[in-house]
Amino acid sequence: MLVFRQFGETIFMKSFMAKNDQVEQKWLLVDAEGAILGRMAAKIAPILMGKTKPTYTPHVDTGDYVIVVNADKIRVTGKKAQAKEYDYYTHYPGGHKYVSFADMMATKPEKVIQLAIRRMLPKNRLGRKMLKKLKVYRGPEHEQQAQRPAKIELF
Repeated sequence: MLVFRQFGETIFMKSFMAKNDQVEQKWLLVDAEGAILGRMAAKIAPILMGKTKPTYTPHVDTGDYVIVVNADKIRVTGKKAQAKEYDYYTHYPGGHKYVSFADMMATKPEKVIQLAIRRMLPKNRLGRKMLKKLKVYRGPEHEQQAQRPAKIELF
């Protein structure tokens, strides 16, 4: 509750807190053709969290659904295309594996975008719920035509 005191008067204002059943979530479409990976991820993550809405509440998932198309046409700056590596562990002895950015883009460009955005979301249950609202597709076609997503320009 916010309290303001002005000219001897006390004015009470209530803070707005969104509830799960009150949240209205839209579907948005982003074309990643020619976009720089990190800059695009930094603009999509707040949309998934709901920070672009006036009803943002930290403990409630108020974000929108985001569809990213043309994932295979993203760019990176500098020498990241040759130097960047993704690592993972297979849970076997000696199972620490590395995959280069070029190999990942050739096989799974959707995962490159998903990993970049995932690392910008909260590291808890709510962050995992937010990541499920991200749909990434390699080409220009997507499966969410029935939701009639609104196309947005991030750059």
